[in-house]
Order: sequence, then C-alpha cells, then structure tokens
Amino acid sequence: MENQIFELQYAMDTFYFLICGALVMWMAAGFAMLEAGLVRAKNTTEILTKNVALFAIASTMYLICGYQFMYDGGFFLSGITTVAEMDNAAVAQVLIDSAEEGFDGGSVYSGASDFFFQVVFVATAMSIVSGAVAERMKLWAFLSFAVVMTAVIYPIEGGWTWGGKDVPFIGALSYSDYAGSGIVHLAGATAALAGVLLLGPRKGKYAKDGSAQAIPGANMPLATLGTFILWMGWFGFNGGSTLKLGGIGVANEVANVFLNTNAAAAGGLIGALVIARILFGKADLTMALNGALAGLVAITAEPADPSPLLSTIIGFIGGVIVVFSIVGLDKLRIDDPVGAISVHGVVGLFGIFAVLLSDADATFSGQLIGALVIFTWVFITSFVTWMVIKTVFGIRVSEKEESEGVDIAECGLEAYPEFVPRK
Repeated sequence: MENQIFELQYAMDTFYFLICGALVMWMAAGFAMLEAGLVRAKNTTEILTKNVALFAIASTMYLICGYQFMYDGGFFLSGITTVAEMDNAAVAQVLIDSAEEGFDGGSVYSGASDFFFQVVFVATAMSIVSGAVAERMKLWAFLSFAVVMTAVIYPIEGGWTWGGKDVPFIGALSYSDYAGSGIVHLAGATAALAGVLLLGPRKGKYAKDGSAQAIPGANMPLATLGTFILWMGWFGFNGGSTLKLGGIGVANEVANVFLNTNAAAAGGLIGALVIARILFGKADLTMALNGALAGLVAITAEPADPSPLLSTIIGFIGGVIVVFSIVGLDKLRIDDPVGAISVHGVVGLFGIFAVLLSDADATFSGQLIGALVIFTWVFITSFVTWMVIKTVFGIRVSEKEESEGVDIAECGLEAYPEFVPRK
C-alpha cells in the first residue's frame, strides 16, 4: 500500500511537471504574438520566423549539451533514468528515499519531465532577446546567437544558480530566485542589451536633438492577445517551479503561487496604466501590457511566500518601474521596440530584491552578488558572441532593407500582402 501511494505521488508530480512545461511552451506563442503586434507590418514575418526558429534551436541545443552543462544531465539524455528502465524494487526505493521527510519531502518525478520543463525555460530566455533587436537585425545573425545562448551562456549561468554547481560566492550567500526573475529574465534581457548596444537604434527612431520618435506597432489586438497568453503561461512558469504537487503542504504552496502570480500581474498593469496616464495624459495600451508583464517578472523570484496583497504591491511597483525604464532607455538612445530590456531586465532586477520582503532566509548580499554574477557573465559572453557574429558576417540589415522591411529581405514574403502593399 505504501509503495502504491509513493507511485501515485510520482505519477502526479511527473504529470504536473509536464502540464506546467506545456504552459511555459505556450508562452512562445505569447512572445510571438506580442512582438508581432508591436513591430511594424513590414517586419512581421521575420519576427514570427525568429520566434518559431529560436524555440527549435533552444530545444535542440539544450538536448545536445545545454542540459549537461546545467545539471550534468548527460549527452542526448543518456544520463536520465526513468521509471520504465527500473524494476519495481528500485522504483520503490527511489520514491522512499526521495520522500524521507514524508509526502511533503523531496521532489519525485521523471527525469525526462524535468528536461522538458527546463528546456522551455531556455527558450523563454532567448525569446526575450528577439523583441529587443527587432526590425533591424539579420535573421541568421540572431539565430547564430541563439545557438550559443541556449547551448552555453544560459546553461552555465543556470548551473551556478539552479544546478547546484560549486560556486561558493553564490551558494554561501543564499541567493534566492524561485522561478527565475534573475536566472531567466535578467539573463535574457542582459543578452538583449549587449546586442542592442552593438546594433544601434532603428532608422528614424531618434531625432537630431535626441528626442525619441514614436514608431507604433502594427497590430494592438495581437499584442494584447500575446500578453494574455503570456499571463496564462506564467502560471506554469511559476507554478511548475515548486517542482512537485504531491502533499498537502505543496498543494497549498502551488495554490499560493497561482494566486500571487495573478495578483502581481494585475497590480503591474494597474501601476503602469496609472503612471502612463499621469505622464502622458492618455491610457497607453502598450504601457499597460508591459505593466502586466512587469508585474509577472517582479513576482517570479518569490511567488510563494508573499501575501496576495503584498504580491499586488510588488507587481504595482514593477508596473511603475517599467514605464520610467522605457522612457529612460529612450533618453539614453537604447532602442528596444517591445520594451523587453525594461520588462525583463530592470524589473527582473527589482524582483530579485523584492524577495527580501517575504523570504527571511534571503540576504541582501546574496541577492546582490547573484544578480551581479548573472549580469556580468551573460553580458560579457553575449557581447563577445555578438561581436564575433558582427565581424564575421554582420548583424544589421542594410538601410534599404530596413526601410523596405526585413520581411522581404530576410524571408521573401509579407505577413499582410493584401492589406499592406510594399513601398
């Protein structure tokens, strides 16, 4: 009977991991729709191509070597053992050993489900880069960077933080990041920042006096749909990071994570909408959408411990920060068409320190050192990678291609051929 209960826990934890992984995978659609809505019509096909291709590249490179770098998971999954490969006695012993402290003890799930859950996080980190470099980067330059980012840069950083690698200056200081405000979001935004600095702004984005010129996106309904898809997928992103479901205590924790994730997103949207109204005199939809995402990023580092009200406040602050960040980066002439660096980077940094509001075990020094290690590693390696790509075959399309739209130059077709004739 006891073995049957443990086997049921194994099945529940594995199934929960897979469902949450599928929800995170669905975030790829959210990023694709959000970015397709926020770029101009003439660049839509290329941004969609980038998003679908980066997911395939991330899945393949993490399978080949990324999982090994991050978790010592083995080449081509050779190091992963599943229940199907074990006899009944071995299964029972593994389950019992994993739950020595009771049903709320260790995590119990299939190794293959763990790989699947982790690989969609890799793709999420890379998706952040896509929007920031939109409308002027060569497609194959971006995809080349995606290979390095998903095979080496992210997995090594993830190994230092989530993978249990021996990095004393992080582990000894108790760096805490429940679902990845720093490990995923700050890392993705940092890689994007390195690329944007080398790439430069879009033609016509900044006037001679340095003022930013608005370049409206082509499809606000798509951008809104993308935000709702990301909002939904985030329940898997944060909820799955409990790493299990079996047990009363863990089930309650999962419920809190879902509740707090939603509360923070709502708070973020309200915060951004209010600040945009104060600053611009209008209810800016793009700021509201980024506010919701900022709230989600802010709560990701610790969605289990805060009260729902505190989660709402954390999200609200994240929504306020993202508006000022987007405006501030424009003043610095850092052109980010979708606000990804602000949402995932600046607010991701805030989320790392927001952990201190509810996690008594977290320390300021631990959070600071963890954030610095992530930023320094990702920025240096990304900058070098972008620089090599730029030197070898360039990273920016020609002025003519940028003016006509990268859809024709890079992909050979337009997203809206009947409605938006090419000039």
